[in-house]
Amino acid sequence: MLRLAGPLQSWGVRSAFNRRDTGAEPTKSGVIGLLAASVGLPREEPLGELLGLRLGIRVDQPGTLLRDYHTVSDYRGRPLPQAGVTAKGTQKPTSPAKHTHVTTRYYLQDAVFVAAISGPRDLLLTLDTALRAPAFPLALGRRSCPPTQPLCLGIRSTDMESALRTEPWQPSDHARKQYAARLGRERRLGRPAYPPSIDRSATLEDPNGHDVLQDAPVSFDPHQRSFTSRRVRHTWLTIPSGYDNADSDAHDNPADDPAHDPFALLGW
Repeated sequence: MLRLAGPLQSWGVRSAFNRRDTGAEPTKSGVIGLLAASVGLPREEPLGELLGLRLGIRVDQPGTLLRDYHTVSDYRGRPLPQAGVTAKGTQKPTSPAKHTHVTTRYYLQDAVFVAAISGPRDLLLTLDTALRAPAFPLALGRRSCPPTQPLCLGIRSTDMESALRTEPWQPSDHARKQYAARLGRERRLGRPAYPPSIDRSATLEDPNGHDVLQDAPVSFDPHQRSFTSRRVRHTWLTIPSGYDNADSDAHDNPADDPAHDPFALLGW
């Protein structure tokens, strides 16, 4: 179980040339890349056992989208090459000479995801140890996006969906306080009452899933990067809210509270 959180994340799906997008959730290629970095696997090496891992993502805090204005230039002052290549495989020069490229890059701000990785126990134990002392720096999709702690939530001896259902909500402290404020609960017995559970969306890798994603890595070799498809299932999970003073009688909908009468505001 991993907690994927940081000031910025970016999980590219269709990135090309000067436009770098991000998906709304972590991709399998991005998560497998993070695991490969933790064990010190070079990009040119086969992914081996990592290819057989299954992934489930729970969206604990969706974050917001950031569009970054970004420029690129050659530190030596040389004109930049264009995307096209010659018959010999070398990039063609820009014509007329261009010294600066403007790129558009998208990030997720303040997002938090819980990732459940399913596979052989011995492999998971190895990865859990490596993630706590990684061989290479870890990143949430891009090198400029390091994860915050805690990253590792430990090993669970259950199936992927059950693990995601039972793991408590993992938002930032600020998001938790905002959620509590939105509830607008009455104080009961000198303390606010919070619901013991909360609903969160999830994407689970499932061979019988109804959706197909093209984000499963085959090779990260820069000269022959390749990906394949996988089937996933989208669902909602009711998970523990994690509030210490949760009230089992609290309702998410204030209209369910008998003390709340919206018609009284209209004089009815």
